[in-house]
Amino acid sequence: MTQERKMIRELPYSVLDLSPIIQGGTPAQSLQNTLELARYAEAWGYTRYWLAEHHNMPGVASAATSVVIGRVAAETKKIRVGSGGIMLPNHAPLIIAEQFGTLESLFPGRIDLGLGRAPGTDQLTARALRRDGKSSGQFFPELLAELRGYFAGENRVRAIPGEGLNIPIWLLGSSDFSARLAAELGLPFAFASHFSPEYTVPALNLYREYFRPSEVLDQPYTMIGVNVIAADEEEEARRLSTSMQQQFISLVRNRPAPLQPPVDDMDELWNEYEKAAVMRQLSTSVIGDPETVKEGLQRLLDETQADEFMIHASIFDHQARLRSFELVSEIFQGNR
Repeated sequence: MTQERKMIRELPYSVLDLSPIIQGGTPAQSLQNTLELARYAEAWGYTRYWLAEHHNMPGVASAATSVVIGRVAAETKKIRVGSGGIMLPNHAPLIIAEQFGTLESLFPGRIDLGLGRAPGTDQLTARALRRDGKSSGQFFPELLAELRGYFAGENRVRAIPGEGLNIPIWLLGSSDFSARLAAELGLPFAFASHFSPEYTVPALNLYREYFRPSEVLDQPYTMIGVNVIAADEEEEARRLSTSMQQQFISLVRNRPAPLQPPVDDMDELWNEYEKAAVMRQLSTSVIGDPETVKEGLQRLLDETQADEFMIHASIFDHQARLRSFELVSEIFQGNR
């Protein structure tokens, strides 16, 4: 029997925000932009608003992720707010249990806890975070079990607030490690297709194949991160996307920088190796006018069969970024 085709208009859609700091801008302005985008995202029908933990990154203002989540939740009324993700090896699980227990107590039924196993930074910064003993991803299953034990009240030390609260835990990944673990534990799985596209389908297939039903989920649930840059005109969207391309060049060169303004010709900035590396990492990005974006999102849905899309947009101009998220919402709502 042929599986019925999923359509974009039937899918939940969410936001992934790193509170981008632009060239010449400040973290304060970036965080104000985050609050404005969150209010609009709620009005535009987005399901979740997730913030990501990164450290020692001149272009990211969401390092104190739990703090920003609390402020975003206070500025909104219904949209779910969470982490995409908290890098658990950077933290004592008790601290995360208490932080998210506090958030859930303040904003009941609205908090998500997405967890990653990478440090979200370089090794020097990982040492500065004082988590040398268990900063390696190999300890992630152990740390996750400890964290879940605090919420379940199974540990000798109690997390207050936190104990007894039902805070949805998601595992995030860019390879097959977290896919296997999420499947084994019966947890929802979010894949970072926005920077690890070639592993997306293999990781999702592995998760679905080995999924074990749990008290959390009866069947697999997958979400993928997608870079989407939409504008009213195709040419404008392509130009806006050069800021994202420059951002990835800076990572290839190991020189992270604030988000740069768009340029007319990327060939003046990258060499052939850098261009190939950036285009490979951004191969699932969806860029263009509304019709192009709609077609691109549907192709990606057909390929991945994801249950939810989490939209990320590295756009220099804040008003253009808002417009991009607005256009995407119209596509998912079937108005485009």
